[in-house]
Amino acid sequence: MRPTRLLRRRPVLVATATTLLLVSAATVQTGASAAAAGCQVDYAVSSSWQGGFGATVTITNLGDPVSGWRLTWNYSAGQTVTQLWNGSYTQAGAQVTVTNASYNGVIPTNGTTSFGFNGSWTGSNPAPTSFSLNGTTCTGGVNPTTGPPPTTPPPTTPPPTTPPPTTPPPGTSQPCDIYAAGGTACIAAHSTTRALYAAYNGPLYQVRRSSDNTTRNIGVLSPGGRANAASQDSFCANTNCVITIIFDQSGRGNNLGYQGPGGVGGAVQPAAANKESVTVGGDRVYSLYIPGRSSYWRDGHLTGVPTGAAPEGMYMVTSGTHVNSGCCFDYGNSETTRRADGAGAMDAIYFGTSCWFGGCSGSGPWVQADLEYGLYPGGSSSWNPNQRAFPHKFVTATLKNNGTSRFAIKGSNAQSGSLYTLYDGSLPRGYSPMRKQGAIILGSGGDCCIDNTNQSVGTFYEGAMVAGYPSDATENAVQANITAAGYR
Repeated sequence: MRPTRLLRRRPVLVATATTLLLVSAATVQTGASAAAAGCQVDYAVSSSWQGGFGATVTITNLGDPVSGWRLTWNYSAGQTVTQLWNGSYTQAGAQVTVTNASYNGVIPTNGTTSFGFNGSWTGSNPAPTSFSLNGTTCTGGVNPTTGPPPTTPPPTTPPPTTPPPTTPPPGTSQPCDIYAAGGTACIAAHSTTRALYAAYNGPLYQVRRSSDNTTRNIGVLSPGGRANAASQDSFCANTNCVITIIFDQSGRGNNLGYQGPGGVGGAVQPAAANKESVTVGGDRVYSLYIPGRSSYWRDGHLTGVPTGAAPEGMYMVTSGTHVNSGCCFDYGNSETTRRADGAGAMDAIYFGTSCWFGGCSGSGPWVQADLEYGLYPGGSSSWNPNQRAFPHKFVTATLKNNGTSRFAIKGSNAQSGSLYTLYDGSLPRGYSPMRKQGAIILGSGGDCCIDNTNQSVGTFYEGAMVAGYPSDATENAVQANITAAGYR
């Protein structure tokens, strides 16, 4: 973002369209008779571009547990699925059939599973009007058993002798599993290095090579694992590659595209794909290394990103050795207009050596809150004496904001140690209530980069945004997971 004296007017960018279709399912056959079953299907077009689109589909099971699923639908305008993750697909003419992956075939009662895909279209892209689950057309509600009544009552599950933990231990979950267990589910999860869910087996990011302008999605080595750097190496051998998309692992389609020609539109270029390699848990991976003139963005106000005064939290793992004072290396909530729209229009983590209000101690880099019209080291424009620099190779930075009265910023070495609370208190004057717009920015300030270029440098390894105000215990567990991941 920019301070008031540097504001510039920006043209409005038309947001990508989002389509949401909800239908309820009917009976699902199990054995000789139909068990009580039902489901809800959410079909959302999360992004679109000339000739193509991305979509996510979420199945909620409202009836008896399902073991193995097959979802089918018909397209009415000649759309074609071109790539799918968290399942497998076939398409015969207009009919698309998606079957479960090995790790998500079981859907308990009231449980959900989701998958995402890319597709092509010409002319129009209407959503499907009906779905079929395991061969039965979705009609709505939970249908009763059609077979004879059981001769004995069904067994019941005794309550557990001890309550389940509210936050799972870091060794058994990834950051977004931990956030969900704490009641603040991820609405966006991005990384070029590893999966942020224990079950995630989809793409992390997309690279494009200069030799023929073709693209490849780079996934994980195994569900919940690290990035498959060898796939990038083979695809980019003897040519240059750039990172064009960082995929959202949450299933909401909040994928980040670069703010430049061929991306989401703008004046900057995508970052080089192989500028920096590190290891995570002993596996070699690549970072999103921004040397300036690169930035990534998404309008997520229709796909779960908090708006207005809604509470939210976020974290990122970045580098304390690749920084500058350019405005502004951010990750978080930003303007859908890509203009500086006033105090409270942003709610993003800033990391770098900028000190806008004076009185800074040392040379940084520091974790601050970019709330638009100001980089805040604490609750006012006065320098916060609790601030400290984080010059480590890997740094964890967190921000949470309840939208009306309180925000907190924390930081730590991402290789060891606990989070250090830099500030936890009142919002600055003029920022209550917050006026968040629900876009996501990565690598620049909010009023970049329609017709200007990004001046900040920085490195991004992973990060997530959540709905709600995460507890300190949840954030501590996420930090423990990060240090256990083994960034080297």
